[in-house]
Amino acid sequence: MPRATFTFPAGFLWGTATSAHQVEGNNLNNDWWAWEQQEGRILNGDRSGRACDWWGGRWREDFDRAHETYQNAHRLSVEWSRIQPEPDRWDESALDRYRQMLLGLKERNMVAMVTLHHFTNPLWLVEMGGWENEATIDLFAAFSRRVVEALGSHCSLWITLNEPNVYMNGGYLGGGFPPGKNDLKTALKVLSNLVKGHAAAYQAIHEVQSEAQVGVAHNWRGFLPANGNPLTRYSTNLFNKVFNEAFPQALVTGKFDAVFLKEDISQARNTQDFIGLNYYTRDLIRFDLGKRAEMFTQRSYPKSAELSETGFLNNDPEGFKACIKWGAQFGKPIYITENGAEDSKDVFRRKYLLQHLHALWHMVNHNIPVKGYFHWSLVDNFEWERGWSQRFGLWGLDPATQLRTRRKSVDLYAEICRSNSITSESVEKYCPEVYDRIYPV
Repeated sequence: MPRATFTFPAGFLWGTATSAHQVEGNNLNNDWWAWEQQEGRILNGDRSGRACDWWGGRWREDFDRAHETYQNAHRLSVEWSRIQPEPDRWDESALDRYRQMLLGLKERNMVAMVTLHHFTNPLWLVEMGGWENEATIDLFAAFSRRVVEALGSHCSLWITLNEPNVYMNGGYLGGGFPPGKNDLKTALKVLSNLVKGHAAAYQAIHEVQSEAQVGVAHNWRGFLPANGNPLTRYSTNLFNKVFNEAFPQALVTGKFDAVFLKEDISQARNTQDFIGLNYYTRDLIRFDLGKRAEMFTQRSYPKSAELSETGFLNNDPEGFKACIKWGAQFGKPIYITENGAEDSKDVFRRKYLLQHLHALWHMVNHNIPVKGYFHWSLVDNFEWERGWSQRFGLWGLDPATQLRTRRKSVDLYAEICRSNSITSESVEKYCPEVYDRIYPV
């Protein structure tokens, strides 16, 4: 039986990722809480409720869990509606709670990465039109400035926006996110405003903290044509251009090109200090004349795909390699800001984790400057329109009782974090099903 150890670079960051609304609980003043109260918006009628009760203080025990299992970093977000509950008021007590969280990470010798916008907006901002209104650009910059002024002594890694392409698609094309619209023109205007919002926030952050490292958590979802039909190839390229390319390319060139909307946004040029990559899966694309809102695309997985519990994602580590190669084109340090699998039984997750980390090691071994990996997620959390139907956590959670359950994946990931490597012993112990894939004869 072949044996080998795949070692990652010294100083590599190993952590997990969370977002405020998904873990804090009782975020009563944002658009997602209001969305949850509407019948039919969330699968099974679920609501975030107390979520993981971080606002009630349970972040402490969860940070302990992360630290005790050798994680040396954590990515979290701050909630705009808590920090600025009204247009003309900052809540210093909310800022102090986040300060305590960051101090908690520092006390546990864990590096903090903070996201400033992870899908949610204050209700007062929504009443103004949210990201459809260009006034939001300056308001977001002011919010970013205030947060960094308050918390910058405990953090220097900042993400302005989480998955702006998903935010656009979910809220303005697919309709599964608030405000639930289905309008391509509005969607692209929102994406353009998000580019401008990032650029303004980037400038504000660097004015406050010169040593800051600022990036975006880009969701890269690979799209492959399902057949040789010219219309399929066209629709695949079109969707890839709008979904994967328009936003990040604007941060390089200062030119926003989403096919149906083109703008010069010169202030966005060279406004990334690192590349954040969120990767879960990739799709086959077919042309479908009936799916106008999806730019005439129908997405599916290959018949041979190894699917997660609810069929949400495909175990495709080669897609992960393609994602990292794509990120390398920008010539910046890379952080894997999200990667993980939903699996309440904790069998699929271990296979997915090992195969994806092995793929990551290959990319690092090809001199691609990946600096860290953040698994999604630390504990089961509220998964947006899918509610509590999907379980992404290393630890399980009963949201009614707040009971945490240690899954076997915890120990596998702890071994990787502790040794900064994938070892044949850990593969054999925790997931022998993939041994031959990682150590082929």
